[in-house]
Amino acid sequence: MKNATTLFVINQATPDAVIKEMAEAASENQTHLSCLLIGAMPVLPMYAYGVAPYGGLNFPDNWDELVAEAREKQRQRVNQVEAIIGKVGVSGDVRSAFCTPNEVRHHVAQSARVCDVAHLAPNLRENKTLMNDAAHGVLFHSPVGLMLNGSPSAAVKRALVAWDSSKASSRAAHVALPYLKEADEVVVACFDPIMTPDKEGPDPGTDVAAWLSHHGCNVTVSQFPSGGREIGEAIQSRAKEVGADLVVLGAYGHARMIQAVFGGTTRTMLEQTSLPILMAH
Repeated sequence: MKNATTLFVINQATPDAVIKEMAEAASENQTHLSCLLIGAMPVLPMYAYGVAPYGGLNFPDNWDELVAEAREKQRQRVNQVEAIIGKVGVSGDVRSAFCTPNEVRHHVAQSARVCDVAHLAPNLRENKTLMNDAAHGVLFHSPVGLMLNGSPSAAVKRALVAWDSSKASSRAAHVALPYLKEADEVVVACFDPIMTPDKEGPDPGTDVAAWLSHHGCNVTVSQFPSGGREIGEAIQSRAKEVGADLVVLGAYGHARMIQAVFGGTTRTMLEQTSLPILMAH
């Protein structure tokens, strides 16, 4: 998407080569690259002694030094990332989020709200909690889509839209529209559709296909049986069969205290790494 802004969520361990590759792709596609560097603030260890109300808490004597050291490390990495972007010559900026784990979603969501699409660095998968919180912040606390396993600047030749007439899948289709309009072919795929008037109607997928056609997309519609497989697995199988280089689908989650809990299909598609996906809620 030209003249768009891509949010690229990274941490201090994200390789320079990955950042440079994203910057070069953004430069070629004339997009602005906004890097959000997540830095882990040390967790304050507290040691209780005695019995309440006569006891107390004991804090490490070097706590201030630990925080200062971590903060300085974050500052240095920000400067390094800025240097990489500057050397490529791409329009970009680097934002620092030096925070505790439970603040990650907030920082990611806040940054995503002023971008067009978000992308997470592949190495974030090494920390499942960080990965889930970053994805949750984009999907459920911002209006933009989340792209994984593929560059937001890459051209799309054939896209598969997993459609179920829900608000989430509709939102995903709207977010993906710039990519779908540039694709040579768009396959609207309905899995185990419920063909009732109050669900997906007698001919599922034709309504969204008509809308996409009005935008100039070359669209085909197919209904697929899951064959008893989990829907996420069925989507992957069909996407590979049609040669899709982008899968568009709605994201679902569950409210469970403060954890980022995703629905089954959403979790399956987030965890796979073989297909580029664009999700939205």
